[in-house]
Amino acid sequence: MKTDIVLAGVGGQGILSISVVIGSAALSNNLHIKQSEVHGMSQRGGAVYAHLRISDKPIASDLISLGKADVVLSVEPMEALRYLPYLKPGGWLVTNTNPFVNIANYPDRQLLINQLNELQNCLLIDADSVASDCSSAKASNMVMLGAASPFINMEIKELENAIVSVFGTKGENIVAMNIRALQAGYDVAVQKKSQ
Repeated sequence: MKTDIVLAGVGGQGILSISVVIGSAALSNNLHIKQSEVHGMSQRGGAVYAHLRISDKPIASDLISLGKADVVLSVEPMEALRYLPYLKPGGWLVTNTNPFVNIANYPDRQLLINQLNELQNCLLIDADSVASDCSSAKASNMVMLGAASPFINMEIKELENAIVSVFGTKGENIVAMNIRALQAGYDVAVQKKSQ
């Protein structure tokens, strides 16, 4: 078993939290994990990305080559297109459809969505609306993780347990909010895959 994931988004959207939850779930299942540093501007608004590699065998490098990622998980549509060259043929792109407009010449949202819709294996999620609908408005990153979970070889329960481990010190309400968001994203992904 091996899964190579490129995480992409904008500073402040929770890329690091996604990475920590996946990493915690992998370690709890005695899997090997390597993660590149989260690169980009850590302050709100700067582009951020990381490589995350999970395997049942030792992993030599923390970097994923172009055309080799099983999944590109993006919480921002323009960033999804930016890291698309990492996706392998047959791999999955899972992205939020809501842009984080942080530059004056940000592309037209509908043009971005149209370009993403041309991809064979692309799951588009309005993560902000899904998070809001399940009373977890601040957890759209966990919605995205839930939506990507069918493609990263991890059971939803393993990710829920990791959320408890990672966010447990922040209180039961934070844990419950993140688990609701994770499950909501998973439910949307399963529904869209079956269409």
